[in-house]
Amino acid sequence: METVVKKWFRDKNSGYLDNGGGADILVHKADLIGCQFLKVGATVEFECHLNGDVLIAKKVKLSKKKKNTHQQNSNNNSKKFRFGVMT
Repeated sequence: METVVKKWFRDKNSGYLDNGGGADILVHKADLIGCQFLKVGATVEFECHLNGDVLIAKKVKLSKKKKNTHQQNSNNNSKKFRFGVMT
């Protein structure tokens, strides 16, 4: 599955992934692959497991895909840096 990070609590070593309109998916630091924490808004790939009534993310890793084409377009429209002379 793939979604975005909704919340991350560094002091608790856990957070939540967005689940559309459903209950958020819990993720623990121990289930992260290739990173120590997650940034809010980052896109991740994971396996979703049910533990009682709680959805748990396992094998969580950062996605290599771009999350939003709008952000790509806005970066292309930014002004280029022009070198100048400081006085």
